[in-house]
Amino acid sequence: MKINIIGAGVAGLSAGCYLQMNGFETEIFEKHSHPGGLCTSWKRGEYTFDGGIHWILGSNPSNPFYLLWSELIDMPSIEFLNHDVRMDLEVKDNPDRYGNKVFHLYTNLDRLSSYLMDLAPEDSAVIKKLIRSMRKIQGYEIPPMIRSVPGLLPFWQKIKFVKHLPLLFFMMRWKKETNLTIARKLKNPFLREVFQLLFDGDEVPLLVITLPLAFNDKLGVGYPVGGSLNFARKIEERYFGLGGKIRYNSAVDEIVTENGRATGVVLSDGTKFPSAITISAADWHYTLFTALKGKYTNKTILALKERRNLEVYYSIFLLSLGVSRSFSDFPHMMNFPAARELVSPDGTRYSRIEVHCYNYDPTLAPKGKCVVAVKFYSKNGDYWIGLRSSDPEEYKRQKTAFAEEIIGNLEEKFSGIRDAIEETDIATPATYHRYTNNWQGSTQGWLPGKNIIAPSPVDNVIPGLQDFYLAGQWTLPGGGLPVAIKTARTVAQMICHKYHKPFVVSK
Repeated sequence: MKINIIGAGVAGLSAGCYLQMNGFETEIFEKHSHPGGLCTSWKRGEYTFDGGIHWILGSNPSNPFYLLWSELIDMPSIEFLNHDVRMDLEVKDNPDRYGNKVFHLYTNLDRLSSYLMDLAPEDSAVIKKLIRSMRKIQGYEIPPMIRSVPGLLPFWQKIKFVKHLPLLFFMMRWKKETNLTIARKLKNPFLREVFQLLFDGDEVPLLVITLPLAFNDKLGVGYPVGGSLNFARKIEERYFGLGGKIRYNSAVDEIVTENGRATGVVLSDGTKFPSAITISAADWHYTLFTALKGKYTNKTILALKERRNLEVYYSIFLLSLGVSRSFSDFPHMMNFPAARELVSPDGTRYSRIEVHCYNYDPTLAPKGKCVVAVKFYSKNGDYWIGLRSSDPEEYKRQKTAFAEEIIGNLEEKFSGIRDAIEETDIATPATYHRYTNNWQGSTQGWLPGKNIIAPSPVDNVIPGLQDFYLAGQWTLPGGGLPVAIKTARTVAQMICHKYHKPFVVSK
C-alpha cells in the first residue's frame, strides 16, 4: 500500500519511519533540496548558521521523549550539551541589591532557588512556590503528549492514563499564571522587571518556562552538538535504512481528491503520484487552502484561518554573523536593552535585542571564531513575503539596511564586532516561507493561548476527506520538535488501526 507524505521535516521523516516499520510503502515529497524543514542549518564560507534547534526535549532518559527519539535515532551517538544558564537578561531600570542589572536564569533548580532568595528575600513566599511547582513537575511521570484518538487505545491503556490525572490537576491550577501575573505579586523591583521582560514584555503562560526548567534541571533539555540539519539527517538516515524514498526539489501543488478521498499528489511540474493515503506534514494553511483549494473546511478551520481561535506563531528576522572572535567570555544567550530603538521595515519596534553566541559548539565555526545570531520576532511576516514577491530589489535593500542598523547597535555592546565580521546571512519571514511554505513565515505553528492545556482545535483528520492525515507542529499549539515526532507517531498508529495492523517499532 502506497502512502505519499508531503514534507521532509522532522514530522514527515518520523511518519515515514514509523510507517515503513509497519510494512507500508512510503514516499516523501520535499520542495527543498535537503531534509529538516524548519529544523535546518546552512553553510556560509567556513561557518554553519543554524535556524532551528536551541534545545531538544528528551535529550536524556530522564524525559519520556528520549524513548520516542530512540525509536528513530541512536541517541547515545549524539553529543548533547546542557547549559548552566539558560539566558542572561539585562534589565533597564532596576538594578538588584548589589547594583547589578543582569539576571542569570540558572537551569539547576537548587542554584536558581538560592540565587532568587538571595536577590529578593522579601519575595520568599512567591519564590518557594515557583521552585516547589517545578519540583512537583519532576515528581510526576510526565508522558509524551497524549492525544485522544477514538478507537485507537485499548481499554487497559485508557485505565493506565488515570495515574496522570494528578499532573493534569496540577497544570489546571497553574494554567492562569503568566509571567506578568507573577510579576505583579513580586515586591522586589529588580525581580519584578525580570519577569516582565522574560518574553520581551509579552504575557505568556508561566508553564512555558517552568516546564522546560524542570526538565533542564534533570539534564533532559540539551542542545545537539552539530546543529539542526545534522539532527534532521539522523532521522533521514534511519528512513532510508528502512527503505523509504524522498523526492527532493519536488514541490507539491495539489492534493488530488476523488469522491471525498485523497488519492494522490500533483507536483509543480504537473507530475501526478497516486497513493492510497496522503499525509501532509507541511504547513497547515498551505495544505488546506492551496493544496486542497479550500474544499474541506468547517467553522473551526475557518475561525483558525481568520485567527479567531489561535494566533499564528511569530515569524523572525534572523541575522547570522560569522566573526573572527571566539566570544568565549560572553554568555551563550543574552537579552539586553538596545542602545537605540530599532524599527523594522515591517513596522515592528524593538527596544531590546536577543543575541545567541554559539561559542559552545566547535563544529559551527573554525577554532578561535564564532557564530553570533540576532533574532527579532514579528507578527508582520506577510510584509516581507509580499515585498519579496512584488519588488525583490527593494526587499534586498530593506533587509540589508535593517541588518546594518542591528550591527551598529551590536557595536555598542561588543566593541569591534563590525570589523570582525567575515560572513553575514539575513533570513526574513520571506526566507522561511520560501523554503517551507510556513504561513506568514511562522517559525513554529500556532501560539499557545493563555490556557496552555486547552484542547487543540486542530485535528489529525479533515472533515469530509478520507485517507488523509495531518502531522506536525501545526496540529498542537506551541509546536516544536516534540509535537513533530509525537503527531507523526500518532498518525502512523491511526493508519495501523484503520487497517487492523498492530503498531510495532523496530530497532
